[in-house]
Amino acid sequence: MTASSAGRDKAGGGPAEPAWVPASGDRRRHPAPAHLRFFHGPMDCGKSTLALQMDHNQSRQGREGMLLTQGDRSAAPMISSRIGMQRPAREFSAGTDVRLLVRERWAAGHRVDYLIVDEAQFLTDAQVDQLAELVDESHVDVYAFGLTTDFRARLFPGTRRLLELADDVERIQVEVLCWCGLPGLLNARVVDGAMVREGETVVVADTAPPPPPGSAGSGGEPAVRYQVLCRGHYVRGQLGPLATAPGQLALP
Repeated sequence: MTASSAGRDKAGGGPAEPAWVPASGDRRRHPAPAHLRFFHGPMDCGKSTLALQMDHNQSRQGREGMLLTQGDRSAAPMISSRIGMQRPAREFSAGTDVRLLVRERWAAGHRVDYLIVDEAQFLTDAQVDQLAELVDESHVDVYAFGLTTDFRARLFPGTRRLLELADDVERIQVEVLCWCGLPGLLNARVVDGAMVREGETVVVADTAPPPPPGSAGSGGEPAVRYQVLCRGHYVRGQLGPLATAPGQLALP
């Protein structure tokens, strides 16, 4: 069949949709370039919101995807946003082979056209390599969303590997502000009201407001939260305005 005859319907009337055009998302039979895209920023920049919006936009076009996450603020297997959006997701751990998750879906008769990976900073180097393999060998689009740096102002391992391998890297443009009004760039870990610079790399907590003075976490544990600071106040460890500043009188 020639291209011209394929472009006409059986009755010889007007043009029909060409037979060689693949169905939406049908990349396993009709390979098309896929991409590994990484979106990153500090806490509160809206990465989970963007991840859910990306899933919405993809699924509206008839594509089928999987949502993956680890250590969501909800403590449940879902991607949740601070503005109230949430969707169920598959929880992964450091020992998860993400290729097998996709193959399980294929074995069950489902397409996987794209992956949404939230909390991508927690990925291992091997898992980022697996995502790249899914892109290159299976034509699955991967959209990864993660924090840029940890509370020590160092790249997370997953973030570093994604920066090395991703086809596209974008810093999320939603501006996060330090308490002073400058752009917030770095995530400070605050334990019992004081900024700390040592400890476990992964401690799941949120950017909730400071607890009342003298309060502690549940079960008497230290109250842990995160606060986004500009570089200057991160270096100084200053979480808010001082009691007195130049040109101000001390209050009794």
